[in-house]
Amino acid sequence: MNGASMNGAQALVSTLTGLGVDICFANPGTSEMHFLAALDNPAMKSVLCLFEGVATGAADGWYRMTDRPASTLLHLGPGLANGLANIHNARRASSGMVNVVGEHSTKHLQYDAPLTSDIEGLARPLSHWVRRVDSARSIAWDATAAVQAASSHPGQIATLILPGDASWQDAGEPLPVPPVVRTRRTPDLARVEHIAQVLKSGEPALLILANKATRGRALDLAGSVAAATGVRLASQFFTARCERGAGRVPLERIPYSVAPALAYLKDFKHIITVETTEPVAFFSYPDQPSLLKGPDAAVHVLAERDEDSELALTMLLDALGARHAPRMQPRIETACPTGALGPISIAHALAHAIPENAIIVDESLTTGRETMGYTMGARPHDMINNMGGSIGYSPPVATGAALACPDRRVFCMTGDGSAMYTIQSLWTQARESLGITTIIFANNSYAILKAEYANMRAGTPGERALAMIELDRPRIDWQAMAKSMGVPSCAVDTVEDLTQAMLRSAREAGPYLIEVRL
Repeated sequence: MNGASMNGAQALVSTLTGLGVDICFANPGTSEMHFLAALDNPAMKSVLCLFEGVATGAADGWYRMTDRPASTLLHLGPGLANGLANIHNARRASSGMVNVVGEHSTKHLQYDAPLTSDIEGLARPLSHWVRRVDSARSIAWDATAAVQAASSHPGQIATLILPGDASWQDAGEPLPVPPVVRTRRTPDLARVEHIAQVLKSGEPALLILANKATRGRALDLAGSVAAATGVRLASQFFTARCERGAGRVPLERIPYSVAPALAYLKDFKHIITVETTEPVAFFSYPDQPSLLKGPDAAVHVLAERDEDSELALTMLLDALGARHAPRMQPRIETACPTGALGPISIAHALAHAIPENAIIVDESLTTGRETMGYTMGARPHDMINNMGGSIGYSPPVATGAALACPDRRVFCMTGDGSAMYTIQSLWTQARESLGITTIIFANNSYAILKAEYANMRAGTPGERALAMIELDRPRIDWQAMAKSMGVPSCAVDTVEDLTQAMLRSAREAGPYLIEVRL
């Protein structure tokens, strides 16, 4: 920042960029025009999103691949409300973001204009940190506090409410702001040493990894623990980001459905958690348990969510007196599959076609349940899942991930029902020329709800019930949808064609959509 006087909006953007928040996913309105003007700052990349749920989801994807918060620009309370579903998903994934929510000028609030709402009331349930700017002079400090909260471990949702008058008023000369401090708590040594004794006992144990522990040095250290003790390594069914494929430490995946999860976990005497909790059923089902471990299993916390999992695993190896090399997943060459389209053949197609160092954003639900098991030996890649369960997360998250990693191809796998929530993402992908392959599994229904209908023992669905989970009257024309937003596409009916389409798309410079007709 130079010594010239700024208005509040300029001070806010300058402070954000000075603290490393250098991208803004925006859907602006009238009260944010001064902030919009301030985005001309060359240090800030501005990305227009046609729906606020795309903006917040893209900020989530950005954080997952960079470990740095992005900012969003949302228009008043309704704009924030439109973005809340993907803020929920980001919160559950421990992603940090700074949401700038425009507000009427202070003197205008008394007149209860049509867009007036309780923005704090909307923000607080899904935000860790909420503040309303009092004046242009305080903006730099408010923004610093927001970035500090969003940058903490685990990442937090920070919501800064920006009145219009605070944007256009004089903020004075820029003041120095303190740097953002990123720290992680140290695990308790006694707890670590107790877990070392548990592992030395030889009783069946499972080490469940999440968040930062499913990648990088922490994942390698967990592999060393497994090599030294025989403990099995797993993740929850959904992970924020997991490094996997050839040359990575392999993780088992706890099943999604209750019965298979109970069977998987029943023989473990010890469940050891790292940045996560013990396995819990995604929903409550009649006559089914919520906790999935065996009745006699003990749960041990190696690293809490806000603790340093890499340090915890290092401490555990020290307590074990072990320094074993981890077992890495060997490369498995998967032949180009043939035959009918189905979950297993689709998984084989993906295993064959995944490019080196790709990013897979998975929201394929019923069709993709087999994906992780059959892609263990594929080329090295990152897998991102929906941590919060609110559908429509994957196209926006893929958008943010592609902006974060422009040299990596992103495969976004989604069901047709999920895709319709945030299909506006395609437009942003085309505008930014992002390397994203969107694979839409078009079964023309909310297929997962058909399975859940049975799981909930709700009886046999009648005609009216079935009509509420079918998407076939009319069927969605996905190729026309893609064309309307500037994205080339194709439709496939066989697994051979799907495989070839994925391979072709990986050579594209920009976005591409594949409709898989099931």
